[in-house]
Formats: sequence, C-alpha cells, structure tokens
Amino acid sequence: MKPVKIDFCLNGRQRKAEVPPRLLLSDFLRHQVALPGTHVGCEHGVCGACTTMVDGRTVRSCLTFAAQIDGCNVHTVESLGTANAMHPIQQAFHEEHGLQCGFCTPGMLMVAKELLDRNDSPTEEDVREAISGNLCRCTGYQNIVAAVMSAAAKLRAAKETT
Repeated sequence: MKPVKIDFCLNGRQRKAEVPPRLLLSDFLRHQVALPGTHVGCEHGVCGACTTMVDGRTVRSCLTFAAQIDGCNVHTVESLGTANAMHPIQQAFHEEHGLQCGFCTPGMLMVAKELLDRNDSPTEEDVREAISGNLCRCTGYQNIVAAVMSAAAKLRAAKETT
C-alpha cells in the first residue's frame, strides 16, 4: 500500500511523516519517532498502557492508526516532564508510590492528565472511574488514586499562586 503523508503536532513540535496506512500509532511513536514511553501491553485496547492524548482526549494508540493523527495535536507521556523537571502528576506518583513495575504508569499518567485538565477537584470516585480502563497488575490502585488526588491538589495550589 502507498504511504500516507501526515502533518501533526507532537508534544508541542510540528512534524511531518510518511506512514503505511495500517501502521499503528503505538508502533509509529515507539519505532519511527523513538518515543518509548508509550508502552504496548495487550495490543487489544484493554490494558491502557499505550494511552496517549490526541486533541486533548485520551486514545489507545494500539487501536489508532498513525494516519489518523494527520492535522492533530498529539501528546505522549514524554510531554509531561523529565526526571529533572517532573510535571506535578509525575511528582505525585513518585511521592505517593503510585507505581511499582512502572509498565502501566505512562497510560495512568495520561488518563490522570485528561481527568485533571477537565476537573481540578475530582473526588476519589471520579479518579477511580477515570483510571478504571487502565490495568495494573502490581498495585491495589490505592496509591495510584492517592497520587492523582495529590496531583490535583498540587495543580490547584499552582493555579492559585499564578
């Protein structure tokens, strides 16, 4: 099949690429763009490890074709921050021990970001609902919920000081 030209914004940077029509977004991000933070787990859209954001909404990148991001604004977990300059959500996950093996963490972080972008004061029930589509085999989710609640407080405090 003939490659498809795409023009998109990735983590704040405008990009162009040519992709096979059936190339998955997860494979494109990991192998062609060299952003390994998007993890591939089940490859069926069930586990949530591959969650990224397209135009402000989370998507399962293992169920999305790279050709579909033409004209879109895409954010991966790499857009949040670095080890030396963590986003408040990342910092909260670190402080609240919201990860163990870390495999599910990129997807959890992106789901938390989507939730906190639209609701800066979620209840514990809101957080549990938001992360319900992301599987973690290591934790009992309690520390993940605590991390998202802590991140919400950090983001609210940061908003109040500006």
